[in-house]
Amino acid sequence: MNILYKYSIILIFSFAVLVFVLLFFVSAPYGKFSRKGWGPEIKSKWAWMIMEFPSPFLMTIFFLTSDFKSLPQYIFILAWLAHYISRTFIYPFSQSGREKPYPVIVASMAVFFNLLNGFANGYGVFSIYNYSLSWLYSWQFISGFIIFITGFAINKAADEKLRILRNKVPLEYVIPKGWLFELISSPHYFGEIIEWAGWALMTWSLPGLAFSVFTFANLFPRAIASHRWYKSHFPEYPSDRKAVIPFII
Repeated sequence: MNILYKYSIILIFSFAVLVFVLLFFVSAPYGKFSRKGWGPEIKSKWAWMIMEFPSPFLMTIFFLTSDFKSLPQYIFILAWLAHYISRTFIYPFSQSGREKPYPVIVASMAVFFNLLNGFANGYGVFSIYNYSLSWLYSWQFISGFIIFITGFAINKAADEKLRILRNKVPLEYVIPKGWLFELISSPHYFGEIIEWAGWALMTWSLPGLAFSVFTFANLFPRAIASHRWYKSHFPEYPSDRKAVIPFII
């Protein structure tokens, strides 16, 4: 199990490098970048549920089967499930594009990654690392938890604002306005990047770091591509709006 754990972390870091480079040249074919030529497709709502499910499932299994459960570890599982229960069972069926096609090959790659990541973080946080009650008073946990909650709130609020906007105009894309959308094109990606950086910090773990690095590697290029897409499709798009990090890029 320890060998598998070590190789899973190596693979996550390796995939992060590969994905970061690749996504600057090829945008994953879903959402506004949806296009034919990627093989069989399923409805987006089922793709999201299937590909996200391994993360909460494996994390829960490792938590339930761990020999010792400290209060920090209860907080870790609650934080993880707060994100993934929403992402697996709520988001897929509330998004406006839930009936759109999603390539099976992309969903399959996501399933593989989430199996890998769910195993690495579940086994690492609940079997490899030890967290006593005093961990709650460490600067890593306190700062990481605050960062996680902040990112979580931004991510969910942005998702909800996009959902409302798309329900109002379901057949076409429009320029999102208000709140953080005045500063950046993708506050939902910004929030998720912050969220998993907080996870890495509050768990102070190698798999947490690997997941945080992969999240950035996956979402940053996507945010840049989305920003360019908006600018190319809307001549009136705000010139001072950044892509994903307020006031920077």
